[in-house]
Amino acid sequence: MYTSRVPTLRRGSFATRSKIPGIVLLVIGLLSTAYVLAADPQSYKVEMIATGIGSLDETLHAASDLISLEGTAPVSPFGLIARARAEVDRLKTVVESYGYYQSTVTIKVEGLALNNPDLADVLTALPKGRDAKVAISFELGPLYHLGKVTLDGTLPPAAAGLFTLKSGDPAVATEVLAAGARLLAGLKDRGYAFATVDPPVAYEDQSEPILDVSFHVDPGASVTIGEIRIEGLKRVHEKLVRHRLTLHSGQQFSSKAIEAARRDLLALGPFAAINVEVGNAVDHTGGVPVTFDFRERKRHAVSLSAAYSTDLGGSGGVSWTDRNVFGNAEQLKISANVLNLGGSASSGIGYDTSAKFTIPDFHHRDQSLQITIGALNQSLVAYDQRAVTSSVTLARKVSTVWTVSVGVATAEEKILQEEVNYNYTLVSLPLNVSYDSTNLASPLDDPVHGMRAGLSLTPTVSLGRPDAVEPVSASSGTAAAPISASQLEAEEALGHANATFIITQIKASAYFDLNELGLTNPGRSVLAVRGQAGVALGASEFSLPPDQRFYGGGSGTIRGYKYQGIGPLFPDQNPIGGISFSAGSLEMRQRFGASWGAAAFIDGGQVGATLKPLSGKFAVGAGAGVRYYTPIGPIRLDVAVPTRRYSADDDAFEVYVGLGQAF
Repeated sequence: MYTSRVPTLRRGSFATRSKIPGIVLLVIGLLSTAYVLAADPQSYKVEMIATGIGSLDETLHAASDLISLEGTAPVSPFGLIARARAEVDRLKTVVESYGYYQSTVTIKVEGLALNNPDLADVLTALPKGRDAKVAISFELGPLYHLGKVTLDGTLPPAAAGLFTLKSGDPAVATEVLAAGARLLAGLKDRGYAFATVDPPVAYEDQSEPILDVSFHVDPGASVTIGEIRIEGLKRVHEKLVRHRLTLHSGQQFSSKAIEAARRDLLALGPFAAINVEVGNAVDHTGGVPVTFDFRERKRHAVSLSAAYSTDLGGSGGVSWTDRNVFGNAEQLKISANVLNLGGSASSGIGYDTSAKFTIPDFHHRDQSLQITIGALNQSLVAYDQRAVTSSVTLARKVSTVWTVSVGVATAEEKILQEEVNYNYTLVSLPLNVSYDSTNLASPLDDPVHGMRAGLSLTPTVSLGRPDAVEPVSASSGTAAAPISASQLEAEEALGHANATFIITQIKASAYFDLNELGLTNPGRSVLAVRGQAGVALGASEFSLPPDQRFYGGGSGTIRGYKYQGIGPLFPDQNPIGGISFSAGSLEMRQRFGASWGAAAFIDGGQVGATLKPLSGKFAVGAGAGVRYYTPIGPIRLDVAVPTRRYSADDDAFEVYVGLGQAF
């Protein structure tokens, strides 16, 4: 059964359809069933002639049963005719919803009209394996416009500007119905909890393509929020909920404020759903009672993750989460990941484990404390690293888009680079400021508008020494520049013994929906832009620990080049890393249908051995990919190629598979 999702208008002067006696329908139904059971399925191919209106054509395709069932549900010849006949009314409803009330929908099968008595015989006589040809065409007729637009009722002064529908606008059903919905929502946001706006009634002018539309409005009385009731809590403490709640008894009633409070509570983490029930009468306080009914998520959860790229190989992991440790939405997450299962930029299998404990609303609303410990072991072409890390971070959400955090972090690590072992003790004070106007619940969701940006300053003290110093020579990526053992020892003695430096990084990405230009439907075509840069102040290239240096290449910077493959190189073509970095990306994302999409992109950037801007060799990669959209984010497959070789070890192309967009 098909239920149209396209809204239509009730019209007061349209002709009614004739009725068919019930006994006739019963006989036809019995005969149809017998015919369907007796005949072989008939495959078919549909050609839908475009109307020339992009959004209408897309909606028609989405609403068509003939198209959606074309390859998956073949039917008998008589069943195909029945399906096509049902399609006429369905598509007619879609066309009318766009304001074309004198339109005609024509469907022909094998060039014959659906009421042709010979059609079933023609279909039955088709050679086995041959698809029946189904053609759908439209005569739109004139576009109807609105004539008189009237409100039956009195709007309060505070809501006078809420109703924007006016005479002369196209009579598009979605716009007309949306105008009524906006009016009702606006009234409820301004204290009129019991306001009603009836569905519009449209009357057709028989002489012109005009519809007169009337809305009946009853705003009711202005009221406040009454008693706030909390129900359904099990492990979560009610004190936490009431402390977190942004809604208060006595404030002006607002459905928008109620929904904002519900979403804010849902963001805490331990709740699977929060339903809100608004009373239908005032309570003893003189306000409207509001009840929040909570359904808590399962306390414990296990999740799996996996990713693959040709440079870093495969990775996979498991995490265990306690969403509500002590009843105040504290979260404990323990993760273990296997890294570098193959890959041209890795030289061995590694691991990354961590435990994170988060306390929300720590001494202040929207302020959290996170304590993290971890262990990392990775073998990369650039260096081998074993590290034990810890951090304490205080994060504060200062507005809906701005977040700041400050913390202290430590690392005890051993790094092997070019046959020299280094032992480090790192102590840092990371400061981060981030901005996010994409309004998404998860970073894995697909951004279609807004901007994300972040600035980080990380003052660091590095205490370390090399276990052994051997002659090493270096290159900036163009020509080898030997460094003698004595020079290196002097650098190490000066830098590694007690180095202090500040690593500064800035990242920004913006998303522009081409619907803003009137080119596509909302969210279907998105242009994404990313820029990022970083410098390490207070340290030279070799006095920085290798893992603190900047590298380019890989899915996070310049696709098409292997991970850490861009930047100064040793003579053996292994990465050294740099003290400055800049990169940019441009990506066009296009969705197809409900679940599929594609992207084309170009990335460029450089890593320098000095602080001089753009001092490194520039690299550009380009590629394309496909997306499969799931409820938890798009699954991404990208293939990228370098536009020119950066080193002798460059791969011909790189493949990236992961969850979520590249940025």
